[in-house]
Amino acid sequence: MYRIARAAGQVRERRRLATHLARGRPELVARGPSEVWSWDITALKGPSKGIWYKCYVILDICSRYVTGWLVAAAEDAVVAKDFLDDAMNRNGSRPHTIHADRGGAMVSKPVSELLVDLRVIRSHSRPRTSNDNPYSEAQFKTLKYMPDFPERFGSLEDARAFCDGFFMAYNHEHRHSGIGMHTPASVHFGTAEQIRTQRQATLNQAYAQHPERFTPRPRPPRLPEAAWINQPADQPRPAL
Repeated sequence: MYRIARAAGQVRERRRLATHLARGRPELVARGPSEVWSWDITALKGPSKGIWYKCYVILDICSRYVTGWLVAAAEDAVVAKDFLDDAMNRNGSRPHTIHADRGGAMVSKPVSELLVDLRVIRSHSRPRTSNDNPYSEAQFKTLKYMPDFPERFGSLEDARAFCDGFFMAYNHEHRHSGIGMHTPASVHFGTAEQIRTQRQATLNQAYAQHPERFTPRPRPPRLPEAAWINQPADQPRPAL
């Protein structure tokens, strides 16, 4: 049967084929949560020289909410595919675009086929251009500049335990300057504007009691209208 079908030109790859990756300057904008996600993998030092663990992190560039993280013994394409699939399932909706650099796992066949099958657009940094992935880079800097971030992790379990505490606090307690001093969870799940209204009411009360202390009238910081990766020159640059 396959020989006959092949002769008729009817045997071919049935999935939507992955296209070649563009190498131009990526320009992405998110005006709300679950539009554009960014992911990367960073190395964590293990108990002795030459032992490294790999921390996979994916976040929403609009809300800065970490939608998934994983600490594994190595960087692996199948692990990366399952990691992304799990993050999207847990979030309850798929982003329009997922951005990453050009690391081996990021451009691997398993990851590419997953995103093609789910109809999620793949975006990648230009070769050797680290600032094309600014949100992930900034998030890793926040992680590694924590006062209690260890020089080395004693085991894979130690690394996972540390990251579990960090990402929980980052999502639900960290007041992020790039999103109006809200927590990533508040922006991601839509409570930030209500909180901003409450902040304004508190400031109004303080102003009414002591107007001489304020010049001008106090207002809480606003949420940015959009989050960009390589925004055009005529667009305001977001805080990271």
